[in-house]
Amino acid sequence: MVSRKHAAAGQAASHLAVKRVYDPPAASDGTRVLVDRLWPRGLKKEKAGIDRWLRDVAPSTELRHWFGHDPKRWDGFRERYAAELRDHSDALDELRRLVRDGPVTLLFAAHDGRAQQRRRAPRHPGRVTRAMR
Repeated sequence: MVSRKHAAAGQAASHLAVKRVYDPPAASDGTRVLVDRLWPRGLKKEKAGIDRWLRDVAPSTELRHWFGHDPKRWDGFRERYAAELRDHSDALDELRRLVRDGPVTLLFAAHDGRAQQRRRAPRHPGRVTRAMR
């Protein structure tokens, strides 16, 4: 038997996707949420198809600079990022509400989608929902 808590986490995970903001919007995206501190270069707001911009869900500038895309710092980055998210509970609560209400696509602004998506996308969708609890 699946607990109510685990069932809710599984449902939320099925409503969450990650993609580049430069990729065209799709009907299956649901609510499109930009999770970057800065507006994407060269992208006009009219074409972006962004429903929400949650800057405080993105890693801080200081944390991104410290990380510097150094794979050796990945574990430290994750720990520090989780601490930042705890400090921005309002933004995280808004994201939780959106995921409960239906499909959500988290958008990031890297031009090189492979490296950025690997860095941000969860290995298992349940990890995102656990971080969102």
